[in-house]
Amino acid sequence: MRSSEQTNDVEDRLIDFAVRVIKVADALPKTPAGRHIAGQLLRSGTSPAPNYAEARGAESRADFVHKLKIALKELNESCVWLRMICRAKLLKEELLSELIDENEQLCRILNSSVMTAKAGNDKRPMTNDK
Repeated sequence: MRSSEQTNDVEDRLIDFAVRVIKVADALPKTPAGRHIAGQLLRSGTSPAPNYAEARGAESRADFVHKLKIALKELNESCVWLRMICRAKLLKEELLSELIDENEQLCRILNSSVMTAKAGNDKRPMTNDK
């Protein structure tokens, strides 16, 4: 797994991502489409951080992988909503480009963690340090 410092960094980045998603959702137009997308984005964009925190307290390697995969799925969904906002021109793309980039970086980090854990490359015992 990751060192405690790296783990805290990823969790902090996921929390910061969620906060930014909240701000994007608040900025969306109060139209039927804007409200729908805001709700969907809020659900998918704010759940990776708590799912990652749950993974940190996993009871087994399989549980760890499962919870990380949930966080990754939610990040992937968030990326689609963010891209949809850009294509529909609900917000200016330049306002979202950094957030989309952070989303993609977080996806790569979590995917790498999933692959490492599934491969069992890290033979150290799992810790529940939060």
